[in-house]
Amino acid sequence: MNVTLTSLHYIYLMFIIVLIIAMAKKKDISLLCILGIFILGLTATGSVVKSTMGVFNSFVYAAKELMPTIFVISIITAMSTAMIASGINDEIIAPFKGIIKNYWIAYWLIGLIMMVLSWFFWPSPAVVLVGALFLPIAKKAGLPAIGLAITMNLFGNGIALSSDYIIQAAPKLTADAAGIPVSKVITASIPLEIVMGVTTTIVAFYLLRSEIKKGKSFNENKIYEKTNNVMLISSKNIRRFFAILILVLFALDIVVMYIYKLQGSDATALIGGTAIFILSLISLVSYKEKSLEKITENLVSGLQFGFKIFGIVIPIAAFFYLGDLPFNDIFGKILPAGSNGIVNDLGVALSNSVPLNAVVSSITLTVVGAITGLDGSGFSGISLAGSIAKIFSTALGGGVDTLTALGQIAGIWVGGGTIIPWAVIPVAAICNVDAFELAKRNIKPVVIGLAVTTIVAMFII
Repeated sequence: MNVTLTSLHYIYLMFIIVLIIAMAKKKDISLLCILGIFILGLTATGSVVKSTMGVFNSFVYAAKELMPTIFVISIITAMSTAMIASGINDEIIAPFKGIIKNYWIAYWLIGLIMMVLSWFFWPSPAVVLVGALFLPIAKKAGLPAIGLAITMNLFGNGIALSSDYIIQAAPKLTADAAGIPVSKVITASIPLEIVMGVTTTIVAFYLLRSEIKKGKSFNENKIYEKTNNVMLISSKNIRRFFAILILVLFALDIVVMYIYKLQGSDATALIGGTAIFILSLISLVSYKEKSLEKITENLVSGLQFGFKIFGIVIPIAAFFYLGDLPFNDIFGKILPAGSNGIVNDLGVALSNSVPLNAVVSSITLTVVGAITGLDGSGFSGISLAGSIAKIFSTALGGGVDTLTALGQIAGIWVGGGTIIPWAVIPVAAICNVDAFELAKRNIKPVVIGLAVTTIVAMFII
C-alpha cells in the first residue's frame, strides 16, 4: 500500500503537534486552527482569496456536521429546565435514590447503563437519555458532573462504540478491509475490549476517587438545578403522571429504534422530536396562559446554551475535518490521486516505514488507529486499520483478526469521543462541563488502557 506525501501532509502534521503542545499548556487553540486552515489552503491553491474563503467554508462545513448534535443538546436542555421547574424531575429520580446511594454505585451503574444503551443505539442518543435523567441523581450521590461525563464517555463512546457488538457497523468496516468475516473481528476483539474497558474505567475511577477523597472542589452543573423550592406543578399526582409518561415515551423511542433499526442521526432525531413534545406538554400544564411565551423562552435559552458550548469548538473541528476527504470539497480536488485524506495517508506512511514482527505490528496498529482517530469521528480511518492488519498478518503468517480488532479499538477510543475535545462535546454539553477538561481527564486512562491492550495483543498474536 503506497501513498504519496506532499507538503500538505507535513504542514498538517506540524500543526497537529503544535496544537497538542498548546492544549497541554491549557492554551486556547482556535486562532492556531484558523491559521492552520489558511496556510493549508494557501499551500494547496496558491491563492490568498481562495484560502480566505476556505477558512469560512470550513467553518460552515463543521457547523453543518455538528448542527444535529447542537440542536438535540439545546432541546434537551430546554426540556430539562421545564422538568426541574415543574418538579417532574424530582419524581423521575425518586426510585433511583434508594439504589444509587454513593458515588461508587453512581459511577459504575450509570456507566453500565450507558454501555448497554450505546450498544443498541450508539452513544449519541444514549448520552441525551442518560445525562438528562441521571445527572441530578449522580450529583446527589456525590459523583460530580465531570465524573458522570467521564463514566459516560468511557463506557459509551469507548467500550460500546469500539466493540459495536449489536449494530456491528465498526467490525463490518474493519472486517471488509481486512478480508475476513465480521465474526472473526468480533471474537478477536472480546479479550482486547475486556482489557481495555477494565483498565480505563478502573484507572479513571481511581483518579477521580482520589480527588473526591481529598475534597477537591469541582465546577458543578447549574443548568439542571432549581433556583428556588417552588414547583410549578403543585399536584404530586400530576407530577408523577408526567414522570411516568416521559419514561414511557422515551422507552417507546428505544423500542422504535430497535424495530426500525434507527441509528446515529436518525435515533438522535427521534429523541429530539420526543423532547420537543414533552417540553410543550409540560409548558402547557405548568405555565397555563403563559405557556406559548414560556415554550419559546425555554427553547431560546436552550439554543443559547447549545451554541455557547459548541461555538468555541467549531474552529477546531473545522481544522480537523480537513484531515479527511472534505479537504477536497473545501479547496478543490487538491489531494494526490488515491489519497484517503491527509490523516489516513499519514497512517499508511507510518505503516510502510516500520519493520514487521508481533511487537512492532501491534504497536503500529495502535498508533495508526490513534492517528486516524484525530479527526474526531472514530470511524473514518478504521478501514485503513483493517487493510494494514491484512498486510502485516501476511508477513507475520497470521494474527489478522487480532490486529484488525486492535486497530479498530485504538481508532474509535481516540476518535469516537473520549480524548478528542471536539468529539466529547455531546457528553460535556449534557453534563455542562468543559470539553477540554473532560478530554484531558480521559487521556491518562485511555493511554494506559491502550498500552496494556497493545501488550496483550502481542501475546495473542
